[in-house]
Amino acid sequence: MKKFVRFVKDIARKNPKRVVFPEGFEERILKAIAKILKEQTAIPVLIGNPDEIKEKAANLGLKINFDKVEIIDPFTSKKTKEYAKEFYKLRKHKGVTEEQAFETMKKFNYFGTMMVHLEEADGMISGTTYPTAETIRPALQIIKTKKKFHKVSGLFFLILENRLLLFADTAVTIDPNSHDLADIALDTAETARRFRLEPRVAMLSFSTASSAKHPKVDKIKEATAIIKSRDPNLIVEGEMQVDAALVPDVAKRKFPKSKLEGNANILIFPDLNSGNIAYKLVERLAKAKAIGPILQGLKKPVNDLSRGCSYKDIVNLAAFTSCEAQEVDYSTSKKFKLLQ
Repeated sequence: MKKFVRFVKDIARKNPKRVVFPEGFEERILKAIAKILKEQTAIPVLIGNPDEIKEKAANLGLKINFDKVEIIDPFTSKKTKEYAKEFYKLRKHKGVTEEQAFETMKKFNYFGTMMVHLEEADGMISGTTYPTAETIRPALQIIKTKKKFHKVSGLFFLILENRLLLFADTAVTIDPNSHDLADIALDTAETARRFRLEPRVAMLSFSTASSAKHPKVDKIKEATAIIKSRDPNLIVEGEMQVDAALVPDVAKRKFPKSKLEGNANILIFPDLNSGNIAYKLVERLAKAKAIGPILQGLKKPVNDLSRGCSYKDIVNLAAFTSCEAQEVDYSTSKKFKLLQ
């Protein structure tokens, strides 16, 4: 399934987007920038002190053409005052003062998020040194969600040798209710389409087709009904166990009328416990390549990194972010097909 990563990079290369990296000083980021420039999948913008960044790159022996990389230092940039005014406007109802807004905009993660909000960058990637909360919090305060009360969720692409799966929510919403699950599923289907995949959604549970009765099963059933009412053309089934979602022979026995027929490519988990545990098990034991988390539900692309990520993970996520920021005509775009 390396073909899928190449497919995404080809899309990104045709229309590379400006992607801001608030941790421009970080070694893995700099190694990734050298590769991103070579692959031409994104136009990188680094936040940090230009002299320190260039010196670190030189000490690492990296050959980066800094003529093709914009570096912005919030401590010296004229943009900081402009961004502070916007942040004050957005947050004064929460008690933020103009002085606090100015100090906040000196924080690299907030500065980068404001760039995306003001369309001076198309997307942002952070998380090599920041915990997930420090990526999501500025995004919620500045960029905001698609709709009021819409939850942000985290999606991982799990790339196996002969299969591609999308897992959600794996990063953010701890205990979603049925409406939250519906939003997560619909957002994930939209993400799949953005990456030229035909979504086939399984709403997972410990029960298949009413084999068990429990409020947690009812939650999945209700979520599935909401999804079908909001997107009647989407192939979605639930509630179902994961083997019925992924194994055709099992699907025939457990859920014979399922449109998925054991060939789901999107797995929606009932809570964060199950989603996070599942993706890490598949990544570690099945040796799957995990790309993400892609943050869904925001108005503009902001994506997170694991603090344990490699520079190659950053290179891949940059291409995915660039692709995510592109406008897509689903009716004419080329689809990716391989055991989805």
